Order: sequence, then structure tokens, then C-alpha cells
Amino acid sequence: MSQTSEHHYERLIEIFKRCFSEDYNTILVAGDDEPYYQPSAEEGEPHKVVFAHGFFASALHETAHWCIAGEARRKLFDYGYWYEPDGRNEAQQKSFEQVEQKPQALEWLFSLCCGFPFQVSVDNLNGVEVDRQAFSSKVAAQLSRLLEENTIPPRAAKFAKALCDDFNCSWPNPPNS
Repeated sequence: MSQTSEHHYERLIEIFKRCFSEDYNTILVAGDDEPYYQPSAEEGEPHKVVFAHGFFASALHETAHWCIAGEARRKLFDYGYWYEPDGRNEAQQKSFEQVEQKPQALEWLFSLCCGFPFQVSVDNLNGVEVDRQAFSSKVAAQLSRLLEENTIPPRAAKFAKALCDDFNCSWPNPPNS
């Protein structure tokens, strides 16, 4: 998906900086390869949320993971998670999708808040065949719950509202409403 000047990752980097650099000493960084989270190694050095290949969608996705991670997780490289690579079997894929529902729901929220198209990511091109529609429905249901119950994590709500303001978008309604 090509980026327009309106949906350029540098805009997200600036919005993230305004929202979180002072209170959390954390910055969003365009990476060259795989995304990851790097806690600071030295006092005063910023923590880094690194997204893949300068992709706008990757920046939204990695921000969603950061917005969910608790304080203890934010002290660990990549939040202390071990990533099961492409080529997952059915059980591994189900586990992946379970863990990814909430971050992808937040990514969808962020996408709506800046007028950017959203597609779920199943991340398993060389593994078991994935029911993308079923996973998309689960992510939509998760987003609907977050919006209807007003249970969006505080950092995610702050970022989403900043996106709405910066991109001149209205606060979104739940999917399928």
C-alpha cells in the first residue's frame, strides 16, 4: 500500500513524540527490518518503538503493542515476548491470533482516527491456511467492546485522540454499528 503525503510515517513519529516523549521517555522510530521495542540502556536515553521499513501501518501496529504493554514489560526487549515466526501450524496460529486481537483492534482504532485503511495481519504466509475473515471478525468484535465499554487503555486513548485532532477525523463508531 503506497503512502500519501497525508499518511507519511514522519507525521506519526511527531504525534507519538508529542504524546509520550516527555512522560514516558519513549520515541517512535522507522526501522529497516523487523519491528521491535528497545528499552533504554542508559539513563536519559529514550526507549524506542521501532516499526518496519517505514510503513505507516507498521507504525500504528507497533504503537498499539506499546500502548498495551505494562510498566514491567516496557523494561524488557520486545516486551519480553518470544515471536513465533512465519510458518506456524494451526495451534500456533490460533495462539498468535488470540494474542493479536487486542493490539490489532487498537491498530484499527488508530487507523480510523487518521483515515488510513486497516487490514488484519495474520503474519503466516508459509504456514497453515488462515481464515482471515474469521480473524477480522474477532478483531472487529474486540474493537467494538473497547469502544462501547470505554475500556481503551489510557495511552491508546491519548494517541487515538491526538490522531483524530491531527488528521481532522471524528472519533470512530464501533465497527458494524
